[in-house]
Amino acid sequence: MNRAGRSLAALLALAAVAAATACTARAEGKPPPVAPSSSSSAAAGVPAAPFVDTGKLLPGMPPRLDPNDLYAADRAGQIAAVARNDRPLVYVPNYASNTVSVIDPSTYKVIRTVRVGHGPQHVVPSWDLRTLWVNDNTGSQLTPIDPRTGTFGKPVAVDDPYNLYFTPDGKFAVVMEETRKAIVFRDPHTMAVKHVLPVGCRGVNHADFSPDGRYFIVTCEFSGDLLKIDTAGQRVIGQLHLPGDNPMPQDIKISPDGKKWYVADMQTSGVWILDGDAFTTPTFLPTGAGAHGLYPSRDSRYLYVANRGEGTISLISFATSKVVAKWKIPGHASPDMGGVSADGKVLWLSGRYDREVYAINTATGRLVARIKVGAEPHGLCVWPQPGRYSLGHTGILR
Repeated sequence: MNRAGRSLAALLALAAVAAATACTARAEGKPPPVAPSSSSSAAAGVPAAPFVDTGKLLPGMPPRLDPNDLYAADRAGQIAAVARNDRPLVYVPNYASNTVSVIDPSTYKVIRTVRVGHGPQHVVPSWDLRTLWVNDNTGSQLTPIDPRTGTFGKPVAVDDPYNLYFTPDGKFAVVMEETRKAIVFRDPHTMAVKHVLPVGCRGVNHADFSPDGRYFIVTCEFSGDLLKIDTAGQRVIGQLHLPGDNPMPQDIKISPDGKKWYVADMQTSGVWILDGDAFTTPTFLPTGAGAHGLYPSRDSRYLYVANRGEGTISLISFATSKVVAKWKIPGHASPDMGGVSADGKVLWLSGRYDREVYAINTATGRLVARIKVGAEPHGLCVWPQPGRYSLGHTGILR
């Protein structure tokens, strides 16, 4: 065989191996291998020029690191200097027990349980990564945690804090007052009220921000609506009712390239895929019963979808917007909210109706640990996490 023939044979052999690997991954419920994107490797061996963000960002917002990846700062192990010495812990708010279970992720054991206010919903990292806030919803207070030591501090009075976010410029805390039907802009440190924005929907609770930070989209669980909010103007600039019978939108996440928004719908059992700029009728992608929490993988390839009603996690490929794998948690399970470990190897999710937390291997989809906690665990926070600043919830870092 001549040199050309040998080269062709080698290429065909490599293609066959790659195809077999992809088929095996799908059969085992693992995500198929994905080739590196052009943004992560230089073409033809020529080093890529550094990206300089010239977009019209919200004034004061940190520049993007990669035009094609909003989560470029969230790679495995890329802990900000300010959080590098924080205690690695998992904080689990138990809504019906009025406690926070603190888990050591190295042993998968609860090391202590701390009593907080009434109805803790989420544990939220502040914009500057220096405080973790326990959202005591029915108790109308935020309890601070020092992430360096894991010490709980004196509560701050804040009305109806179902969820908590921060504007990309770090100037405002954004409290989702679900019961009061309002979005309240507060000082991010003292939590003093700066502006109250009444909203025309029911169950305002989750949000995410556009690539330029100039608007954010909020889900309204009980009326089935989405709101589009002008960040600087602090006003509603759009409202969209989701299709279907009795939609119940939950978590929302933007794609790495910033072009699509994924909205979990617990009632319709899947995610809506939306063009946030156009803010027009979205398309629907089934994932599983009770779709709830949404979490990007550390390599920005997949979106983990917790299907609370059936005890599964669906993996959506950001490249294709299709489900490429589904993992089943053994026995009865109710995966809800959580986050991904700093090294990207473990997906942590609360078991809302089973008094437990699940630790899932992201390479295999297998359950690593099942940890007993309090009643109705909800928005747990894995800390520390990679990223430069926090937009809130259980850890939306960029």
